[in-house]
Amino acid sequence: MPATPLERAEYFVWLTARVLEQRRFAYHFRNGAADAVEAALTAYRNDDDGYGHALEPDLRGPVSQPLHVARALRVLDEIGRCGSQRAERICRYLTAVSTAEGALPAVHPSVRGYPAAPWLPVVDDPPGDLLTTAPVVGTLHRNGVWHAWLFRATDFCWEAIDALDKTHPYEVVAALAFLDNAPDRMRAREAAARIGRLVREQRLVVLDPRRAGDAPVPSGYAPGEHHFAYDYATVPDSLARQWFSDAETDAALDFLAAQQREDGGWPVRWHAWAPGTALESRPVVTVDALRTLRAYGRSLDG
Repeated sequence: MPATPLERAEYFVWLTARVLEQRRFAYHFRNGAADAVEAALTAYRNDDDGYGHALEPDLRGPVSQPLHVARALRVLDEIGRCGSQRAERICRYLTAVSTAEGALPAVHPSVRGYPAAPWLPVVDDPPGDLLTTAPVVGTLHRNGVWHAWLFRATDFCWEAIDALDKTHPYEVVAALAFLDNAPDRMRAREAAARIGRLVREQRLVVLDPRRAGDAPVPSGYAPGEHHFAYDYATVPDSLARQWFSDAETDAALDFLAAQQREDGGWPVRWHAWAPGTALESRPVVTVDALRTLRAYGRSLDG
């Protein structure tokens, strides 16, 4: 195996990853071209301007889904391509699949008949969901996109976040994706501070990774499916960074760096409900781990 963490991760990516993750890795760490990333992402796009084909590995099948669009927007944001006509086309799809309150469902019923993770139930008239809506709205705001769809969707996010009381880690991560990019910065900071208190009070974060085995796991999560400071504050300028002390953040980053496996990749902590989903998800997690470590100034070459 290669010697450095980055070289080992690169070996793992070329050994196991989809073309999209191969090109994301090359873009972020080997001066790869944005055009190559976008070309790989385009293979997942459908005629309705949504994205499908298991772009989000836990939803299989060809049909477009909001969760796939959220991941597509994240990739486009990474490479600086989340704007102009691309955003206009995506917003047309979002308008078409929105719920009555102007939000996105977690799962659109068009996926019925195709395999999907058991925690993503398919219903005929799904409600709007912060888990899906907030990351999409946040990414569009981050890129200065303005479209009629955004107005009601933004209001939905604020109302859902203001109502948060008993929550769970993935909902918090979704809320942060909105709050880190919401135009009303004062309101966003106040909401983030309140959610940060909930995270600590409800023990939704493991502050001492050495004792992760003693920490509670949220209801419905897999054994060991813990969240750490870096899961919330993926970059130093996230509002979530203020939730944790320097010592807590450093301990979490030390733990993240140590989680690299012998094959060069990082583990998936959620339920592996099908062999293909675990295989496809590990390179995604690996690229994300590398990006977080680099964002905090951790060396990947030693």
